[in-house]
Amino acid sequence: MPEPVWIFIYGVVIIVLLIVFLIVAKFFNLWLRAMIANAPVSITTLLAMWLRGVPNAMIVDTRITAAKAGIPIGTDQLEAHYLAGGEVTHVVLSLIAADKAGIPLDFNRACAIDLACKGTTKTVLEAVRTSINPKVIDCPHPDMGRGGKIDAVAKDGISLRVRARVTVRTNLDRFVGGATEETVIARVGEGIVTCIGSSASYKDVLENPDSISKLVLHKGVDAGTAFEILSIDIADIDVGENVGAKLQTEQAEADKKIAQANAEMRRAAAVALEQEMSARTQEMRSKVVEAEAQVPLAIAEAFRNGQLGVMDYAKYKNVLADTDMRTKIAGDSPAAK
Repeated sequence: MPEPVWIFIYGVVIIVLLIVFLIVAKFFNLWLRAMIANAPVSITTLLAMWLRGVPNAMIVDTRITAAKAGIPIGTDQLEAHYLAGGEVTHVVLSLIAADKAGIPLDFNRACAIDLACKGTTKTVLEAVRTSINPKVIDCPHPDMGRGGKIDAVAKDGISLRVRARVTVRTNLDRFVGGATEETVIARVGEGIVTCIGSSASYKDVLENPDSISKLVLHKGVDAGTAFEILSIDIADIDVGENVGAKLQTEQAEADKKIAQANAEMRRAAAVALEQEMSARTQEMRSKVVEAEAQVPLAIAEAFRNGQLGVMDYAKYKNVLADTDMRTKIAGDSPAAK
């Protein structure tokens, strides 16, 4: 074989060996660390993760953490969850926490919870910790309502202002697709209003505030949520205003205004009728004046026709004068009329 061919072959071999050396040198630290930790990962696997853009150092470290905790997890599972957009570190830490606490949780469910928490402020690690250490929720939230209390009215019309504290823990079986804390708070608030509203007197609630907790727990307000309610404690209860008396007062005031409006309508109708009768009286008086104005004309017409003589007219005038005199003697003047 000619010498140039051997030189070319030697060159190719040297380049290949150099590339292999660089690859081994790049991943040797990770490979050795995984080997010593009894969680071996091959060089080819590390190279494949590097080519796919997966942070192989994080995958190896999380696998070592899981192996040290006695949880066998393959690099393919961790890599698949990372490529799906999950938090590999949170998943492994949540599996370790659940295993130490004796809570049944497998890798697939942990990945599902982690992906369900994506885009929210919660994490799978927080869910597991809440399942281990119960969480206390204020009902209502301090930023809600009048001073962070629920207003409810008993049957006797007295209002009560209640603040409760709900102790919950995460139900991992219902975490994916389960309702959030806001639903728990709303249901507990509804139960408190129902319990107080069904009480005959506010005194009954003040004597037995635990009746609220018993009723709310009996309603099963945690159904369909991601939590399991352990207890509902009434943290504070105050007596509010007499809503029943206030409503009755407002109703009486409204009835008074309605009666006043009706009376005003009747008064206006009476005034209108009075004005109408006054106008009719004036109309009749004008007709009388008009009729009286026809009398001289009728007398003149009678003179012309010869139906009335001078003596008859004189007697007519005497009768008028006599009538006027009698009227004055009786104390009734035409002005009084």
